[in-house]
Amino acid sequence: MQRDIVQRPGITVGRADQRPVARTSLPGNLLAPSAGRRFVRAALAEWTGLGLPAAVGFSERLADDASVVASELVTNAVVHAGTDVELLCRLETATEDEAAAVVLEVSDRHPARAVRGERPADGDGTAAPADPAEYGRGLQLVGALAERWGITYRTGHKTVWARLPVDDWNPFPDPSAEPGFQQGLRAAELLAPTARRALRDDADWAGRGALSFLAEASDLLAGQLDEDIVAALAGQLLVPRLADWCAIWLEPENGGPSAVPRLASVWHRDETETATLRAVLEQDPIRLPERVGTGPVCLPWPRAEEEETEPRVPDGSALAYRVTSGGRALGAVLLGREGTGRVPGEVTTLIEDFVRRVGLAVGAARAYTRQATISRILQRALLPGKVADIPGVTSSLVYEPSDDGVVGGDFYDIFPCPGDRWCFVLGDVQGSGPEAAVVTGLARPWLRLLAREGFGVGEVLDRLNRLLLDDAMEAAEAAALMVAAAGGQQTADTGQSRFLSLLYGELVPLPDGGVRCTLASAGHPLPLLLRPDGEVRPAAEPQMLLGIFDDVAYESQSFELAPGDSLLCVTDGVTERRSGALMFDDGDGLARALADCAGLSADGIAERIKRAVHEFAERPPDDDLALLVLQAG
Repeated sequence: MQRDIVQRPGITVGRADQRPVARTSLPGNLLAPSAGRRFVRAALAEWTGLGLPAAVGFSERLADDASVVASELVTNAVVHAGTDVELLCRLETATEDEAAAVVLEVSDRHPARAVRGERPADGDGTAAPADPAEYGRGLQLVGALAERWGITYRTGHKTVWARLPVDDWNPFPDPSAEPGFQQGLRAAELLAPTARRALRDDADWAGRGALSFLAEASDLLAGQLDEDIVAALAGQLLVPRLADWCAIWLEPENGGPSAVPRLASVWHRDETETATLRAVLEQDPIRLPERVGTGPVCLPWPRAEEEETEPRVPDGSALAYRVTSGGRALGAVLLGREGTGRVPGEVTTLIEDFVRRVGLAVGAARAYTRQATISRILQRALLPGKVADIPGVTSSLVYEPSDDGVVGGDFYDIFPCPGDRWCFVLGDVQGSGPEAAVVTGLARPWLRLLAREGFGVGEVLDRLNRLLLDDAMEAAEAAALMVAAAGGQQTADTGQSRFLSLLYGELVPLPDGGVRCTLASAGHPLPLLLRPDGEVRPAAEPQMLLGIFDDVAYESQSFELAPGDSLLCVTDGVTERRSGALMFDDGDGLARALADCAGLSADGIAERIKRAVHEFAERPPDDDLALLVLQAG
């Protein structure tokens, strides 16, 4: 039996078996590690605020260690399992045998995937040394910070856990400690102009502080989806903390061996020297051969031609590192440290780790850019270039695909048909990405063809439903053949039904003004009819989704859209817009918002509903948003 103490969106802190527990679910993407670190710090702060006895021994060191361990465990799960992640933080009270401890558990849904940092065995059965270039610090870092750790395999998932003892008892903390320090290393501190000698002289920072630096730097870099921003941030992070200046070259993504690397970022601790340094470096682009690996390469100190005889700046050490991701060279980082003959090994190792993270961020940004470009091209091809104008009706359309670089499942259309009819469509395909694009690419042309053949609204949906089921059956048969050819090893659920929700209707202008509207809703949010006096009512009856069952007979409803009446059609990106546990349409929220639009034009209604949806929550919408307003003149 669990009793909640505190509840927040995405975080539950409670007691299970008298042990304070906090758990959350994290998405399987690059933002999960930073979310995990924030979650762990929030849980520790919550327990401290509750005055739990075991929490009295919490220290900033424990918070740093716990957040770094959580970051590494979550990164392992996201990168190597590729699934969503469950993060649990548990506070264990002291016993006769053991001190109080914070236990972190990270579970993923892919128990067959190896954990980063587990070492494959050599032929003699001993563990082979892990390659840091491939595995990073991983569980080596966890093992260094935790009292003990382990891996538990269960049916359907695996859990990696670590135990950190609470051994810093300090009932009288220093009241003069700065609040900023109590919150740990933050982005503003990372980008602040810290003197470089602080790293050389402070061995403790080079150890434990460097881990926080790398963790927070990873957070900053991973959140960027533009390679130029990644390069600019990398320069600011390196200078002046680790170098006096640095430059980052990026290889053209589609260039061959003859392509010239692009100087993406130059950063100097003296901003007045940046332009001069860039001019010097542009004369000789850097491209390191593969044989040098990912470690540092010593290069001559860069100088302009006129400086060869009379140097204007002091000599120093210039080191270059290859920027790689997935075994592919993406560019190079060149950095300089003035007045030093040799860079300490701890520093070069730290920079190598940092450059590896830069490579991952650049690779992720490029992958996102490719995906977003393909999605935009595909999205434009799947949607109409222009919607038809309907005599006697003003239409206003809002379409905002989610900003995730994936082809959305929402689609729309307005087109003329024989017999003085105009048809409109608003649909939402299950899922997103290529599968949704396939269904959209089939459904919209089929709808146009069926409508122009003279079928009624209900008949159009009947035939579209059968077409989707036939297509799904063909896909299942093709998947079965692929499984048979692969020796019975089914690798993906390729035989799923392709279903969608759809609102489809037709408008026929009336001689005395207004239009006759006939429509049907198949598993779609119901359209709402707004009268001039503010009355709002549903304009259709709910029916089954398309592509589920073949024995469904769809029915349509008809009504007159009189002058001044407005019809609002939306997708679930509007009705299911979330703010915590609440949705926008809870308690007929959409109908209430529409009632407030009485007297507005079609564009005014569309704009007000869109603004209400956006303002419903602080975070931007995470689903496609589409709405159509039809107003009789």
